[in-house]
Amino acid sequence: MVDFDLIKKLIKILEDADITALSVEEGGMKVEIRKEKGGQPVIISGPAKQETPHNITSSSTTLKAEKVEEVEEGITPIVSPMVGTFYRAPSPDSPSYVEVGDEVEPGKIVCIIEAMKLFNEIEAEVKGKVTKILVENGQPVEYGQKLFLIKKEE
Repeated sequence: MVDFDLIKKLIKILEDADITALSVEEGGMKVEIRKEKGGQPVIISGPAKQETPHNITSSSTTLKAEKVEEVEEGITPIVSPMVGTFYRAPSPDSPSYVEVGDEVEPGKIVCIIEAMKLFNEIEAEVKGKVTKILVENGQPVEYGQKLFLIKKEE
């Protein structure tokens, strides 16, 4: 069971301290809180021994995908900032946000990840061209999983 009072206290500590991440393990439960750009906390919670944590997100509905090291020279992945369900379009009848070959810029929405009935828009962090889409529509994704590969432009 998630202790919401503990989570509130941890968020307060993160906001007051000059740190960007906090991880606590208590009673078989692990809670990790990170500050995204703009200072919004993102909370990841789950059993301490489980590899796939469950997410609790802040009220923000737009999250930036974490930057990760380049896969190969000039290629940068966009990774999932949370556990959830991956969607390529805002609704089943709508066109996908991006296709292979499309140009993206920082801030462009590339997909949605649904977590706990919240639909979180994931934005590109780099300017470039989508070279590969690594996840199928409606597929569950894990925290840190690569979603897209982007060939960076200078």
